[in-house]
Amino acid sequence: MATPSQTILVLGGGVGGVTTAVMLKERLGDRHRVVLVEREAAYVFAPSLLWLLTGDREPSAISRPMDRLRGRGVEVLRGEVEGVDAENRAVTVSGSRLAADWLVVALGADLAPEGIPGLADAGHNLYTLAGATAFRDALAGLGGGRVALLTATPAYKCPAAPYEAAMLVEASLRKRGLRDRSTVDLYTAEPGPMGVTGAENSAAVRRMVEQRGVTYHPEHLTVRAERGVVHFSSGTGASFDLLGYVPPHRPPLAVRESALAGEGGWVTVDRATMATAFPNVFAIGDVTSIPLAMGKPLPRAGVFAHAQAEAVVKTIGRALTGRGKDGTFDGHGECFIEVGDGKAGFGKGNFYAEPRPQIAMSAPGWHWHAGKVAFEKYWLRRWF
Repeated sequence: MATPSQTILVLGGGVGGVTTAVMLKERLGDRHRVVLVEREAAYVFAPSLLWLLTGDREPSAISRPMDRLRGRGVEVLRGEVEGVDAENRAVTVSGSRLAADWLVVALGADLAPEGIPGLADAGHNLYTLAGATAFRDALAGLGGGRVALLTATPAYKCPAAPYEAAMLVEASLRKRGLRDRSTVDLYTAEPGPMGVTGAENSAAVRRMVEQRGVTYHPEHLTVRAERGVVHFSSGTGASFDLLGYVPPHRPPLAVRESALAGEGGWVTVDRATMATAFPNVFAIGDVTSIPLAMGKPLPRAGVFAHAQAEAVVKTIGRALTGRGKDGTFDGHGECFIEVGDGKAGFGKGNFYAEPRPQIAMSAPGWHWHAGKVAFEKYWLRRWF
């Protein structure tokens, strides 16, 4: 007997949400509804924001209208998720209540520069399309001077990105003949790059940064900023002519105020199935917090959101079609690390390994950069 028509509600149009919605529709066909709720009109391929910073991409090249998903059979609902009733699998979107048979929460992490006084006015948010574009324009107009990049707090998504940004900015200044008139400083709240990958890999990334003449300042927790100066918890400060920052992150308000909220307001899930404590309710991607055996959480990154989405699609698909097996997320992931000059490194491994993640890093080369370019083109073509 066929399963009656059911509705799957996917909250959030980032990597995890888009992957979930499109794959579910491909698997389930027209019998079941897949509704994607997203507040933004366009999807932005976040890894390419790094290339936007240095003028190697235009915004139009790395963004796609969310409405394109309608052509894939996905119902796209534009609006703000204001409340989540996990027990009843219902949500409030821009004042209207919607209920579903299945709920997948992929709302990501909110960026909150306002959490640090003066930060938003002092510099540019590297994790948004508008901020990266503004940084690009300011960098293009810079005839030399002090460029500062910082991570405002120790935990943030895409852990390699600020280190990549520093190396790409350095290469850009050198290419323009401005390196001898410029300094590039990287201030991070964390004690070392990508610490969850292990001491050896962290040291390797630090060497990559410092070998390019970028001055690295770890354990500098930002407390406030003003035009031209950023202040740290140690009581010290640093001056700059151009500032790019990774802002504090926080769980979306609708999640923080829901029964899904666990420690710190993030969603607690089964780390293999991505199931929450509520039947037929899953959470994936940056909105979750998954502790690792070594004591730190699983990094927030698109590669994990994608793999988690695939696992959830398999589980829902089996439940509604009776075919296939439930999906599981095994903690494996990988990422490119852009170093400038048309080169990139590559890291991959098992973050669920015990007693600590087992990650292998490959030395930078032209082929890894080409691989990231190919992946960018594949991603935007595959899903949009």
